[in-house]
Amino acid sequence: MTHTLDPHEASAGMDDVSYDQLRQLVGLVDHDSSADPFPVKAMDAVVFISGNATQTAWFYQVAFGMQLVAYSGPETGVPERKSFVLKSGSARFVINGGVKPDSSLLDHHRRHGDGVIDLALEVSDVDKCIAHARSQGATVLEEPHDVSDNNGTVRMAAIATYGETRHTLVDRSRYNGPYLPGYVAKRSTVKRPEGAPKRLFQAVDHCVGNVELGKMDYWVEWYHRVMGFVNMAEFVGDDIATEYSALMSKVVSNGNHRVKFPLNEPAIAKKKSQIDEYLEFYDGAGCQHIALATNDIIGTVTAMRNAGVEFLDTPDSYYDDPELRARIGEVRVPIETLKEHRILVDRDEDGYLLQIFTKPIGDRPTVFYELIERHGSLGFGKGNFKALFEAIEREQERRGNL
Repeated sequence: MTHTLDPHEASAGMDDVSYDQLRQLVGLVDHDSSADPFPVKAMDAVVFISGNATQTAWFYQVAFGMQLVAYSGPETGVPERKSFVLKSGSARFVINGGVKPDSSLLDHHRRHGDGVIDLALEVSDVDKCIAHARSQGATVLEEPHDVSDNNGTVRMAAIATYGETRHTLVDRSRYNGPYLPGYVAKRSTVKRPEGAPKRLFQAVDHCVGNVELGKMDYWVEWYHRVMGFVNMAEFVGDDIATEYSALMSKVVSNGNHRVKFPLNEPAIAKKKSQIDEYLEFYDGAGCQHIALATNDIIGTVTAMRNAGVEFLDTPDSYYDDPELRARIGEVRVPIETLKEHRILVDRDEDGYLLQIFTKPIGDRPTVFYELIERHGSLGFGKGNFKALFEAIEREQERRGNL
């Protein structure tokens, strides 16, 4: 079965990222969505609350190469908050900050710090999705409703997921504005260096949720039941374990793998895992990291490092291990180049992937990012877990949280 983008998908903030490009970038598979009880088309936006949205939006433009495309705030008749909408290919981030001292956004920030409040999803039928979710026991936060301006009408609703995170459901098939009604088009004032790439990443590959001990299976079953998601992968026991810490993870996705949600919980071990650390400093369950798909991870990492983004280090022994070289075989980038940039590589039955992880980008050791370049692999770098989590432990130890 083949899939071509219908006009609504083509206009859904995808810019010039074609379906075939997305197939390689995020590992899409063919899927007939006609029988889905909750048909999800794409990630609509990753929505953040920030302690200073103005500066955070500037950071993402400078360090992540994103473009400012829309804005809402006091100047547009919304006195209580500022919201900046940023794009990179098909990826959309929305950065919200409270303006008034009694803002509910600031209340949320005082508890959780900078983080993701909403993993918004583009759907083809908001009412159908909400009816199914309600029948399966989901908490409906916002009933289906229309919002309109001169650019058309958006149908929206929202349901609750883990922690204080929500899924806003968006049908923008009748809308041609820059984001949502109430937002005005706005362009970046950041000047790119001469010869800088058009963008540093093209899509959101997956968003990882950290939940409390004993809650992973609950939320996996919730995504199956409420949203019709399917299992992609499962990592338990020694899959994600070091000498000191461990965690368990299962991955759920919509039918064509466009939207993927790994769900992690801590496992009992000698010391505090990165999941424990996240739950402590975020004060509850939430979205821990966002994986960004790129077709040139070397160029992306180089540009982000030059802008001051810090990445986890990987020891030379990882690259010098003859077992790694035998298992990986030929890849697009020589091992020596990967070693120079500290990029991890893994191969499975479908192909290989390259990946690297930033350090936490805020004051609290909570939210961080992954860059991923897929070449056929539909996995998540299982072969790198030990090296990755040992690197995270080194950072935890430096923070005094291991």
